[in-house]
Amino acid sequence: MAIKLDKVDVVVVGTGWAGGIMAAELAKAGKKVVALERGERRETADYTGVKDELRFTNRFDMMQNLSHETITSRNTLDETALPVRTRDEMMAGTDLGGGSVHWAGATYRWLPYDFEIYSKTVERYGKEKIPDGMTIQDWGITYDEMEKYYDRWEKTSGISGEPDPLGPDRSYDHPTPPLKESPPIKLFKEATTKLGYHPYQIAAANLSERYENPDGEIINQCQYCSFCTQYGCDFGAKSDSLVTVIPTAVKTGNFELRNETYARRILHKGGKATGVLYVDTRTGQEYEQPADVVALGAFTFTNNRLLMLSEIGQPYDPKTQTGVIGRNFNGQFNITFLGAKGFFKDKKFNLYMGAGALGGTMSDFAGDNFDHSNMDFINGGGLELRQYGDGAIASNHVPKGTPKWGKEFKKNSLFYANRYLQIWYTPAVMSWWHNYLDLDPTYKDDFNDPLIRVTNKYTDQDRNIAKFGIEKCKEIMEEMGADIIDLDEIPGEFDHIYQGGHYAGGVIMGDDPETSAVNNYLQMWDMENLFVVGGSAFPQFAGHHPTATIGALAYRASEGMEMYLNNGGGLLAQATTTEKRTG
Repeated sequence: MAIKLDKVDVVVVGTGWAGGIMAAELAKAGKKVVALERGERRETADYTGVKDELRFTNRFDMMQNLSHETITSRNTLDETALPVRTRDEMMAGTDLGGGSVHWAGATYRWLPYDFEIYSKTVERYGKEKIPDGMTIQDWGITYDEMEKYYDRWEKTSGISGEPDPLGPDRSYDHPTPPLKESPPIKLFKEATTKLGYHPYQIAAANLSERYENPDGEIINQCQYCSFCTQYGCDFGAKSDSLVTVIPTAVKTGNFELRNETYARRILHKGGKATGVLYVDTRTGQEYEQPADVVALGAFTFTNNRLLMLSEIGQPYDPKTQTGVIGRNFNGQFNITFLGAKGFFKDKKFNLYMGAGALGGTMSDFAGDNFDHSNMDFINGGGLELRQYGDGAIASNHVPKGTPKWGKEFKKNSLFYANRYLQIWYTPAVMSWWHNYLDLDPTYKDDFNDPLIRVTNKYTDQDRNIAKFGIEKCKEIMEEMGADIIDLDEIPGEFDHIYQGGHYAGGVIMGDDPETSAVNNYLQMWDMENLFVVGGSAFPQFAGHHPTATIGALAYRASEGMEMYLNNGGGLLAQATTTEKRTG
């Protein structure tokens, strides 16, 4: 039997960027906040000196244990989905800080076009540009409305960067200067400039200098140690919720953190959320945490699954294309990080030095920055050259055709160890009626609850935009002077490998309850004191990395929750014409 606890103002599920920001902002506003985190308690000291490539890169030690709960996956509606069993097939962060702790740090603002994609595409090209079955829609918010929240997140995080020459207007520059321009980045910038493009340094959460944020939290200077992606930063130099918003929340005295707590249901009665039912995974005891506001700030799969298990909102039905919960599953994985690998005979680089977001990029082929009249896809993506820093195990880069072992492999592996560069394209991912999330009818978790099922199939849009991006990567690599260029191959169909962590949709934003689950404050249309924040809100995926947008949305949602609590309710807005904003 569940033990009922004392009521608080807000209960937050998840402690990554989304959950951490909401907890900090509401605690600062004087609200009593409890945060539930499924993983263990962590702090920066836990990662000191732990530069273990085998443990973290190869064995995914910071990722969720899929033996307790995973997803199932299939391509089409008539297939039986099967569980994704290993962490090299699906990465989902866990422990205090969630995915914010192991992320690389690449930071982008999404474009005005991304937030009004349906309207702007129709306006420029006509409705016929949008293929049948593509379910893209406007977000119900514009870039101009989002700009102040982007700025707020960047200042909390101390982001190091320089302006995108083709980027949208900004109210302020990045809080700290860009990271160092290494020789590979310089080569990339010179080549793209010669080609008439507009390169710039990737904005980074790996900070170029020591920084104190507006809440008084200190983020240290990056040491270019190469252990960022899939690692916690032992220097406290990578912005995450452990060094920013979680300490801020704790200092208020209004915040309580509960680790190793597995949320099972959102409790509700009379059309309102009343709290969260969770299990203490150390003891097996169930608890009921009552709250005036429930805020889901967990991973995309968890946000969707909790709503479905709690029977909140109308589940999406692909056969009738009605309902909203689970609709528009999207994200960047598998087909989306493809490009060109270059091998150099006469150029050497120090590739064992690096940082998660150390790199050069350009937006010439992002969003609608280029004419799509004769293109067989819509939207675009960013081109990136990253200098992550090679690990000892992962540094065996050899040209195609090299044997996988033996004398020739050893020779090429040694020769090209510091003569290898890669450029990839990060294309936008559009939503389709047949890509969605629901509860699996067969497989269950440790608590006998259904797993969440992903149905995801590639389209010509996906293949065409990937082909376009690979060709642009090849063009740049040729200009950079690579002697051998190997091009990535485009998969024919999704192979159920969810690498990268950029999974989105299912609880999407919009201005119409018929086609969206939350309004532009991330407030559920069907339950006004329930806010659902994170990548789950993306109606489709833009052509850059998502973290800054998740952070900005969390600040927007925090503002909405505070107004809701102070005013005793409200915020829900009237729907506008669906035809105008959805395809």
